[in-house]
Amino acid sequence: MEFSMRFKRTHRCGELRGKDVGQTVVLAGWVNSNRDHGGLVFIDLRDREGLTQIVFDPKVSAQVHAEAAALRKEFVVMARGTVAARSPETVNPKLPTGEIEVKVLEVQLLNPALNPPFEIDDEVEVAEEIRLRYRYLDLRRLRMQNNLKLRHRVAKAARDFLDAEGFLEIETPNLLKSTPEGARDYVVPSRIYPGHCFALPQSPQMLKQILMVAGCDRYYQIARCFRDEDLRADRQPEFTQIDLEMAFVDQDDVLSVTERMMAAVVKAARGADLPLPLPRLTHAEAMDRFGSDKPDLRFGLELVNVTDLAGQAEFKVFAEVVKTGGLVKAIRVPGGASFSRMEIDNLIAASQKLGAKGMAWFKVTEAGLESNLTKYFTPELLAQIQKRLNGVTGDLLIFIADRSAVTQDVLGRLRLQLGEKLQLIPKDQLHFSWIVDFPMFKRDEQKKRWDSEHHPFTAPHPDDIALLETDPGRMRSQSYDLVLNGNEIASGSIRIHQSELQAKIFKLIGITDEEAQEKFGFLLEAFTYGAPPHGGVAPGLDRLVMLLAGESTIRDVIAFPKTQRAQDPLTGAPGKFTAEQLEELSLKVVAEDPTQPSS
Repeated sequence: MEFSMRFKRTHRCGELRGKDVGQTVVLAGWVNSNRDHGGLVFIDLRDREGLTQIVFDPKVSAQVHAEAAALRKEFVVMARGTVAARSPETVNPKLPTGEIEVKVLEVQLLNPALNPPFEIDDEVEVAEEIRLRYRYLDLRRLRMQNNLKLRHRVAKAARDFLDAEGFLEIETPNLLKSTPEGARDYVVPSRIYPGHCFALPQSPQMLKQILMVAGCDRYYQIARCFRDEDLRADRQPEFTQIDLEMAFVDQDDVLSVTERMMAAVVKAARGADLPLPLPRLTHAEAMDRFGSDKPDLRFGLELVNVTDLAGQAEFKVFAEVVKTGGLVKAIRVPGGASFSRMEIDNLIAASQKLGAKGMAWFKVTEAGLESNLTKYFTPELLAQIQKRLNGVTGDLLIFIADRSAVTQDVLGRLRLQLGEKLQLIPKDQLHFSWIVDFPMFKRDEQKKRWDSEHHPFTAPHPDDIALLETDPGRMRSQSYDLVLNGNEIASGSIRIHQSELQAKIFKLIGITDEEAQEKFGFLLEAFTYGAPPHGGVAPGLDRLVMLLAGESTIRDVIAFPKTQRAQDPLTGAPGKFTAEQLEELSLKVVAEDPTQPSS
C-alpha cells in the first residue's frame, strides 16, 4: 500500500506560544491523551520538545472530528490547523504551550500503536526492568528526552571549549592488548590468531600518553571505556569519559583547564555561573575533616579528633584504641538530643554494619553531657569534650573509636546518613572541589608489598621523591580528583616521563623488567625517544550528566544502558554464540548458562 505524508511539519510540539496565534501550522507526534468533552475532542500531541493541545471541532469538520475519536494513546499522527488563544479559564500554566491550542483542519494517521505496557508519563512509577525492556517507550517520556538533550549540551560545551583551547580530538582504537588498569577486561577473541584476544580499553591511558610523545601537545576524546566490574548506580560496563591530555604542563595547568571546562558545561547545562577557582583540599585534610576522599561539601557535620581527650577517660573501649595507636573522632549532630532511643540504636547498628565495633554517644543538656558512659569521665573531661565539639543544649555527640581507617570511613558514612536524615543537603546546589596530594602508594599487607594508589605512571610529588628509598608510605603523588556533591566525577595525574624514575617505581611495586616490557613495553620504548612532561584528567560524562540532571542513577542519562547484572533486556545481550561461531573463534563453552555469571 502506497503511503505519503499529505503535509510537512512546520513546528515541534513544544514551540508554539501566544505570538503564534492566527498561524496555520502542522504538528506531528504521538497521542499523549484523548479526551471527549461534550462534542469537542481534545488531544495532547507529544514529541521530544513537549506537548501541544489540539482540538477537533465538528463545526469545523465533521469528518476530521470523527477521525479524532479513533486516535488512541501512542498513535503517530500529523495535524494541520490554526493556532488559537485559549480562554483565560482554560490556560494551563504548567505547560510552556499552555496559553494556546491548535484547532485542527486536517489530520493524518501515520501509524497506529499497540496499547503500551506502561503509561508514557513522568509521574508514573515503572519498574526499571520493564523500562529497559521497552526502552523505546521509556525514552519517549519528556524527562528522559530532557536528559538526552542535557547530555548533548554537556558534550557539545566540552567539545567547543576544548577546541577553543587548542585541543585536537583524536580517536584511539577499541581493540587493544590487555594492560593492567585495576578492573577485569572485556575480551574479544581473534579469529585470525587462535588463542589470542583483544581487550576493550578500560581507558585510553597509555595511548594518550603516546600521543604526547608524538607531539600532539593537546589531545581530547569523548571516549568509550569498558570495565568488567561489579555494578552499582553510578557504574556501567561501558561508559563514556571526556578524556584529555596535555604536554609541557604542571598540575595547576591541568586543574585550570578542567575547571574552566566545567564552568562552560555548567553554563550550558544550567545557565549558571560557576565561581572559579574551585576550592582545593588535600587528601589528608579531606579524610581528617570528612572521612572521605570524595567529600560532600554542601553541608557541615565535620569530624572532630578527640583522641587526646578520649585517652584520659576510664572508658575501656576508648583507652584500648588510643593505646594501640587508633583514632577516636566525633560528630556534633545539631538537635540530635531529640532522637529517640530507637533512632540512636539504629545509628549504632549502622556503624556496626559499616565496620565499627560500636558507637558511643552523649546528649548535650543544660546540665552538661548525659549518657550511660558519663561515669567513666570526669566532669572536667566532659566539659572539655563538649567545648571541643562546640556542643550546645539539644545536640547529640556521636563517637567512633577504632583503627584510623575504620574510624574515618565509618564516621564519614554516618555523616552522609545524618545529612540526609536531618535534611541538611541542599539538593539544587552544585559544589565542586579538587582533592589533591593523594598518597603515592598503598600497602598490600597480604602480599607484603607496595601498590600504586592511582596507577604506576603517576608522578610523585616533587618534594617527596627522596622518600622513595626510605619511606614510600609517606610519599604524595601528583594525582587529583574532581568531586561534585560527594561524587568523584574526574580523576587524573601528572605522569612520569623519565625512564629512570619509572624503573624505580616499577621495582618498588614488584614489577620486574620482564613484566614491564610485557605489559608496557610499547610505552616504555616510546619514552626513550623523548617524552615531554605531561598530564591529564578524565571527567566521567555519564556521572556528570547524572548529577546535573538531578538523577540518582547513570542509567537514566544513557540511552541504552545495562542492568545491574550487566544485561540488556531490550536486545537480550549478552547472547549465546552458535557452535559454528565458537568453532571459528577456536572457543569452547565451559559455563552453559549466561544468566549465571561466574564469581
